[in-house]
Amino acid sequence: MTMTALIIDDEPLAHDVILEYLKEIDWILVQKQFYSATDALVYLTQNKVDLIFLDINMPKLNGMDFLKILSQKTQVIVTSAYQEYALESFELDVCDYLLKPFRFDRFIKAVTKANEQFQLTAQSNSVAAVVAGNDKTEEEKKESSIFLKVDKKLIQFELADIIYFEAYGNYVKIWIDNKSFLTPRTLTSFEKQLDPDDFMRVHKSFIVQKKKIAFVEGSSIHMANKNEVSLGKNYKHLAKLLS
Repeated sequence: MTMTALIIDDEPLAHDVILEYLKEIDWILVQKQFYSATDALVYLTQNKVDLIFLDINMPKLNGMDFLKILSQKTQVIVTSAYQEYALESFELDVCDYLLKPFRFDRFIKAVTKANEQFQLTAQSNSVAAVVAGNDKTEEEKKESSIFLKVDKKLIQFELADIIYFEAYGNYVKIWIDNKSFLTPRTLTSFEKQLDPDDFMRVHKSFIVQKKKIAFVEGSSIHMANKNEVSLGKNYKHLAKLLS
């Protein structure tokens, strides 16, 4: 399945490098090239793409601000000469972060990762449609279950069974009772997807299901499976809501 892509970088040489590498990859089609992030945002209000190659240091609107504004759910590979933005980029759910100048083998690794996530999402949407049936709305499907990649398999999880989500590097642990499942996603991506009426982010590393909270004591949230989850200092205002 072909992925459509955008290149957003104010340096023409950066475009040339990516285009040269893409000559060896027949499943990525560059749909448009932009030298300004603001122009790219205008384009994306009317057009959808599967992958974006994004620079950070650009005039007027930089790559980090672009990511925060971007409403379209798409794979993003950051291509930057500045490594200090890597952590914040991953918190904004980018697929990978390439430090310029990057080699072809590193580029291949990044686009392969993006393609795997792209194929997984397409497969998940297809399976969900079959399982849920045509009578349910997309919102109803999202509320009842979620399909996640675990150990190279696509597994369906009932959201009602999930006690909490825990960030684990570039992965997330899904806790059901006292068993956890590891999936290659970010906590921020779950925060965007989950219904805030049922799930709440209480720490940079935790999202909990409200109904699975046993009690709150100080900065500790005691969950239904007897595990304790920390209440982050930036989330102290939630203590009254949780108790």
